[in-house]
Amino acid sequence: MKHAANVVLALGLSLATAFAQTSEFRTFTNAQGRAVQAKLVSVSGPTVTLELANGQRFPLAITSLSAADQQYINTPKYTFKPGPNDKMEPASVNEAVGQPMFDEAPLFTSSAEAIAAKLKIPQESKTKTASSYRAYTKDDYQMFGAHPYSVAMYAENDKVTNFSLVFANKGDLFSAKGSGEMHFDKDTPPAEAAKIVKTAMDKDLAAIAGALTKKLGEPQKERFGEGSNKIGRLTVQRWDWRGHSILLAEAPGEYVGVQIVTTAFADAGGKVEDTTDKVIRAQALANLEKRANGDVVIGDIPMVDQGPKGYCAPATAERAMRYLGVPADMYILANAGETNFGGGTSVSTLLEGMAPQIRNKRRSFDAWQGEFKLKEIAKYIDKGVPLMWCLYSTDKFNETANKRTKERKTVTEWAAWKTKVTGESANNSLPKDRESGHIVLIIGYNKDTNEIAFSDSWGERYKERWITLPEAEQVSQQRFYVVGF
Repeated sequence: MKHAANVVLALGLSLATAFAQTSEFRTFTNAQGRAVQAKLVSVSGPTVTLELANGQRFPLAITSLSAADQQYINTPKYTFKPGPNDKMEPASVNEAVGQPMFDEAPLFTSSAEAIAAKLKIPQESKTKTASSYRAYTKDDYQMFGAHPYSVAMYAENDKVTNFSLVFANKGDLFSAKGSGEMHFDKDTPPAEAAKIVKTAMDKDLAAIAGALTKKLGEPQKERFGEGSNKIGRLTVQRWDWRGHSILLAEAPGEYVGVQIVTTAFADAGGKVEDTTDKVIRAQALANLEKRANGDVVIGDIPMVDQGPKGYCAPATAERAMRYLGVPADMYILANAGETNFGGGTSVSTLLEGMAPQIRNKRRSFDAWQGEFKLKEIAKYIDKGVPLMWCLYSTDKFNETANKRTKERKTVTEWAAWKTKVTGESANNSLPKDRESGHIVLIIGYNKDTNEIAFSDSWGERYKERWITLPEAEQVSQQRFYVVGF
C-alpha cells in the first residue's frame, strides 16, 4: 500500500480540482515509465483523479501521463456542451478582454509559459509540478475595460489551470511606494478610504460587466466558491465561451475580481476535492532537503508576491495553505483577516476565519506564543511543514539577514562559519520597531550553527534567508502559527 502511494506520487501529484466520473481499474503509466493500477475517478481542467484498490484517491496532471493514458482519458473537460457564444471567433472575444488572451486552442491545453509571454506576466513561482505567474500592472494596462491591479495565472506541468484578476480593491488602491522591504514605507490611508474604494469598485464592476455583456450577452448569476459568504463563497456573474467560464465577482468593500476557469469547474460551483493526509504527508516529506552542511530546509513551497502593499499575512497564509492542499487566495484571505486599507492584518482573525475551511480540507492549525525554541521548530520542519512567524522586520534585521544569506553561499568551512555567526550574533543588537510588523514562513534550520531559514512573501529573491536564533528572538513578536496535519 505504501509502495503504491509512492508510485502515484512519483507520477506527479497536483492539488487541482476533480469531478465525478467512473471507470474500470487499469495500468496508468507516466512519461518516465512508472506504473500503477488504478481507476479513473474524475477529470477537471488539466487534472485527473485516480483511485487505488484501497480506496485512496490521488489527483495529478493529465500531461504527466503517457500518450496512451491521455488518449484513454480523452480529456473530457475539453468536450464541453455547445453554447450560444461558441461560434464567436477568439479575436472577437479578445476585443472584450482587451488583451490577446484567447486563441483557437483552449487556454487549458495551452502552454502557460507561452500565454504568460504573450500577456507579459512574469513568473512568480515554480515547484515540481505547479507554477504561477503574476503581474502588478501599470496604470495603462487594461482588461475588460478596467485596470487590473493584479493579473495572476496558475498552471500545472505548464498547462494553464485558471486566471485570477483583481481590479479595484482596498489593498492596491492604498498600496505602498515600493515592494519587498520598502512596503513598510507607505502613506496613511485617507479618511475617505471606504468611499474611494466603493466608487472605484462600482466603476470597475460596471465597466467589466458592460464589456462582457456587449460581446457575450447577459450573464447568469450563480453562487461560486467554498467557505462562508464572507470568506470565499460569492454571487458571481458568469459568461461561457468554448469551455471557458468568465466569472465576475464583488466582495463588498473589499475587491472586484474576475476568474477564468473551465466550465466544468464553474458547473461544480468552484468546489475542490479533498486530498488525504496520507498524500499530503508524503508530499511534504518528499520536499524536505537535508544538506551536507546540516541545513534542513523545506523546498517546493509556492511563492506569492504580495506586491507593493501590506498583505504579508494574507500572502503568507496563502502560501502555507496552498502548500498543504487548501485552496487560498490572498485577496480573499485579506477579507477574512479584516485587512486595513493598504494592508495590516490580524493573523489570528484571519486564521480563525479560515478555520472551518482548513478543517474541511482535513488540515489543522496550531497557534502559540513564546520564545524561539529550535526543538519546537524542528518538530514541524522535520515533517516538511513550515511555520508562520510574526516579527518586526526592521531595516537592521533585513540588512543582517541579507548579508548573512549572501555570505552563506560561499562558505566551505562550516566550523569557522559557526564561530563567526555565534560571535556576530552575541554582539548584534536588533531593536523592535512596532511600525514594521511582518509575518514570514520559517522553512528550515541548522542545529549546529543555531540558525533558522525563513521566506518572505516578496518574490523569489526572498524565498530563503538566514538568521541566527538569538537574533530572531530579538525581533520576534513571539507568535507562531502552523497549518498542518
